Amino acid sequence: MGFTMSCTLINFTITCGPTSETRGSANVRKRVLEKLDNELAKGDERAALLLSKQSLTQPGGLRCFGAARQVPQRLYTLDELKLNGIEAASLLSPVDTTLGSIERNLQIAAISFGGGISGLALDTIGHAISQKYHNRVIQHEAGHFLIAYLLGILPKSYTLSSLEALSKEGSLNVQAGTNFVDFEFVEELVQLAYALTNAGKMSSTVWSLLGASFYEAPLFSCIALAGVATEYLLYGYAEGGLADINKLDGLLKSLGFTHKKADSQLRWAVLNTILLLRRHEEARAKLADAMSKGMSIGSCINVIEEAVDDEDLVQNL
Repeated sequence: MGFTMSCTLINFTITCGPTSETRGSANVRKRVLEKLDNELAKGDERAALLLSKQSLTQPGGLRCFGAARQVPQRLYTLDELKLNGIEAASLLSPVDTTLGSIERNLQIAAISFGGGISGLALDTIGHAISQKYHNRVIQHEAGHFLIAYLLGILPKSYTLSSLEALSKEGSLNVQAGTNFVDFEFVEELVQLAYALTNAGKMSSTVWSLLGASFYEAPLFSCIALAGVATEYLLYGYAEGGLADINKLDGLLKSLGFTHKKADSQLRWAVLNTILLLRRHEEARAKLADAMSKGMSIGSCINVIEEAVDDEDLVQNL
C-alpha cells in the first residue's frame, strides 16, 4: 500500500518503481496534512474540518476519512458476538489491575508518611515502572484515534499520560486521552436541548430528527468503545476505559434510550468496532508507534492513509 508498481518487460528485464500518479497523490496529501496541522495549531477547528472534508473529493486527498466499512445496524445477539470471537463481559467490564496493584502498595507507603496518592502521581509511576501499563495506554488511545478518523471524526490532539496532559492543558484532573473537533457536536447538543425543552422530555426520536450528523449515538458508541476494544483484542481483556463506558452509558440514558435499545446499541457498536480494528490491525499498530513518538495529528493521519488498502474502504465496495 502507498505505492503502485509500474513495470516494463524488455528483453526479460523488469524495472519497477512508483508511478508519477502515486508520487503526486502523496504530495497532495502531505500538503493537505501540513495545512491541517497549521489550522489545528491556530485553534481553527472549523478550517481544519473543512479542509479534511474538501480533500475527500481531491485526487490524493484523505480517502480514509469517514470511509470505514461498517456492519449493518440491527439487533445482534450475544451468540452472534461469540461467533465472531467476542466475549462482551471481558470487554465491557474493565478492571485496572496494574494501577490497582501499584496504588495499593503506594497507599501503604503513603499512610506511613501521613499523605495520599494523587491520580497524577499514580499514572506517572505506572508509566515509569510498568511497561505493560505504558504500552496499554498507547494502544488504547491509538484505538480511539483510528476508529474516530475512519468514522469521519477528526482528532485534534492527544496525550498519553497525565503528566503530558498537565503540561499541555494545565490541569491536574486531565488523564491521557484523545480529543476531537467537536464544535458540530456542541452545536447539535444546543439544538437538542432546545428541542427537548419544547418537547418537555428526553427522547431519542428528537435526537434522530435533528439528524446528529456523524456525532450521532451509533458512531459515538464505537469511538467510546474503541479503547477497550483495542485492549481486548491485544490482551484478551480490558483494564482501562471504565470512564469511556460510563460516559457512553450516560449519553444513551440522556437520549432516552430504553434498556433494550441501549443494549442493542452496545452490541452493534462492540461488533462494528472489533471488526474494524481487526481489519485495520496494521494501521492501528503503526499509528500507536507514531503516537508513542509524539508525531503531529497530520503525521498520524498520514500513517493511517498509507496503511489502509483501497479495498477496505466503503467507496470501493
